Amino acid sequence: MVKRGRPPGKDYWSLPGGKVENGETVEQTASREVLEETGLTVQLLGLIGVFTVASTEVDYRISCFAAMSDAGAIKPGDDAADAAWFSLVGLETLKLAPNTLEAILQSQRFIKA
Repeated sequence: MVKRGRPPGKDYWSLPGGKVENGETVEQTASREVLEETGLTVQLLGLIGVFTVASTEVDYRISCFAAMSDAGAIKPGDDAADAAWFSLVGLETLKLAPNTLEAILQSQRFIKA
């Protein structure tokens, strides 16, 4: 996860993400944003869901994907103030962006036992 360094969501932990650029698919956006914010390249496993986060100025539609990475160490980049791996235990004690915990819990269906 990344700790947001700028609005929206400054100082909240969330999954890496950002705006879709012109000509880019949501899948390309997901992979690019993970790389920019964590230094990790990922293989997308599937769509977890599409979440809505309402604010006073705009409603955000967030397409959330499960992914895996064999790449090296995670490091914050781009607009991330921090980046780290977390276990499922204790996530609810973190200052999480809306829908983050729900998306993480839903992602478990992509993990093979």
